[in-house]
Amino acid sequence: MNRRYTHLGSYSDWAKRARLADGLFPAAPPGPATRDAVRRVLDGGRSEPPREVRVERSWRADGLRGEVVSWSVGYGPRTEAFVLRPDTVGPLPGVVALHEHAGVKYHGREKIADGPAGPPRELAALRDTYYGGRAWANALARRGFVVLAHDVFMWGSRRFELDLESDEARREVAAWSASADGSGRKPSLPERYDVVARGHEHTVAKYCALLGTSVAGTVLHEDGAALRYLTSRPDVDAGRVGCVGFSGGGARAVLLRAVHDEVAATVVVGMMSGFAEMLDRHVAPHSWTLFPPGLGRVADWPDVAACRAPDPLQVQYLRGDALFAPEGMRAAHRRLRELYERSGQPEGYAFRFADGPHRFDVPAQEAAFDFLERTLGGASGGQG
Repeated sequence: MNRRYTHLGSYSDWAKRARLADGLFPAAPPGPATRDAVRRVLDGGRSEPPREVRVERSWRADGLRGEVVSWSVGYGPRTEAFVLRPDTVGPLPGVVALHEHAGVKYHGREKIADGPAGPPRELAALRDTYYGGRAWANALARRGFVVLAHDVFMWGSRRFELDLESDEARREVAAWSASADGSGRKPSLPERYDVVARGHEHTVAKYCALLGTSVAGTVLHEDGAALRYLTSRPDVDAGRVGCVGFSGGGARAVLLRAVHDEVAATVVVGMMSGFAEMLDRHVAPHSWTLFPPGLGRVADWPDVAACRAPDPLQVQYLRGDALFAPEGMRAAHRRLRELYERSGQPEGYAFRFADGPHRFDVPAQEAAFDFLERTLGGASGGQG
């Protein structure tokens, strides 16, 4: 008897046929072959260095040094980023801090990092919901790391110029306002932008396909440029660089780790499941970053995450995470343990199961920071 999937209905047998015909979600052991296959899916995982890098502004606050840095990736508007570091002598370990999706695109790096102007007030609710009200990139920098939080393709300084005054955009905003807020208040510019940007992402995905790439591949290309910038800094120990991401940022962390040798340790929060267990109800809530076309024929998602085993990887699971089926998270955990055991260094895989919904709260952040200190060393360079 064929399983019936909520979003497929009478097409549920389509999923079964695809799995039988094309060998979807194959087991893919860690190593160069899997990494090369992932690179091919992601348009080669290009890692061109950023161009025309400029330090736009520097500041000091709360025991940290900060810089607003910008660069070009060769197309579109300039990327803007925050560099945060303790006011101590380097070189220090570095971390690429990857912001989530959350349907909020007007802002990027500011969702997880405070710059010289402090947090935008419209992000207070997002931070309270997902991050315990904290700018976690700043908190990580205080633990002895140079932290880079950058905007990426479609977000913040890299957002598209959308016509928010078109009839279609006005209708979308009006419908959102009526359903989301009964007070009749006028939505802010960031709110209006985010509403219109949701549908625009699907248009961007079509353009990516036409141009021979994907949303995931383009985001990876830009994350790779940010990584190249971080490792080039004289205050960063290029041999001790990691990345951290929650939700959509966790997907970015998995892909960045998979194709870039410079990433020595990775933390993935709220973004781990077997692909097969996502087929019923857990595909639609996610963005295109998790679904680069063709990846399902190369490897299951846990296998992509483990393709650098035994290099250190921490995965944090949320038992109440509505974006994933519990059995999918458990299946991914079993698979990751198995792959790291096969690598001969099972301790390379660290994990944390916590109660609660989709979030990266303060206890989870501290667990991630502890892991990075153990694997990359703190400001002193120790590995204890």
